[in-house]
Amino acid sequence: MKNAMITKEEQKALALWAADCAERVLPFFEEAYPRDKCPRDAIKSARLWVRGKIKCGEARKAALAAHASAKKCHHFSAPQFAARAAGQAVATAHVPQHAFGAAYYTLKIAAADSANANVKVAKELNWQTQHLPKNLRKEWLDWQNKKLPKSLKLIIKAAKKN
Repeated sequence: MKNAMITKEEQKALALWAADCAERVLPFFEEAYPRDKCPRDAIKSARLWVRGKIKCGEARKAALAAHASAKKCHHFSAPQFAARAAGQAVATAHVPQHAFGAAYYTLKIAAADSANANVKVAKELNWQTQHLPKNLRKEWLDWQNKKLPKSLKLIIKAAKKN
């Protein structure tokens, strides 16, 4: 999906969807780092940008702050992925495809539970698909095919079979 192919309204719809995805996993971050409000502020900023209350530059600052919070976390942990999801959600103001990064990080959290990965990934992917506007679902599938790591694609494939 190239920026020229997506309308501003579609970009806003992606930003809201990404904010919703990130908000679903935000408790993983907030339980570990209750004083750090940057990821929550990033999600709020995504919604403010959609409503025209902040400009892209301010949204970008919120994204960078959320990613800075992620750097403080243990590597490859649910809190880190949750902070990254928030950063990607608000970064949708700058580049529409960042919305898919938010969804990707929520899937990584679901996949991290090795005992129940297939079930949790299937549930999260179903939620994401149901909440994404129908006219944008093809772009999400295309992004998955091009960008998701093979390990997560295999879990998704197994999850779809169940």
